[in-house]
Amino acid sequence: MSSTHRIQIDPTVCHGKPFIQGTRVPVSIVVGSLAAGMTIEEVQQEYDLTREDIQAALAFANDLVQQESFHRLPQVA
Repeated sequence: MSSTHRIQIDPTVCHGKPFIQGTRVPVSIVVGSLAAGMTIEEVQQEYDLTREDIQAALAFANDLVQQESFHRLPQVA
């Protein structure tokens, strides 16, 4: 089983957004915090997560991006 089993989706928690199992921390908060420059250690401390939780959030986000189709928008003159 992949590490993404740590990610849950429940319409009654976090407004249905994917979150880390056993917490109320959305995946978007983890990914956004890392993208904003926080270290893994800082995210762990700030949100009381394990390294595995953070890796699961990143793996989940990666899976979503890989499944998505992207199309170039026409240039506006």
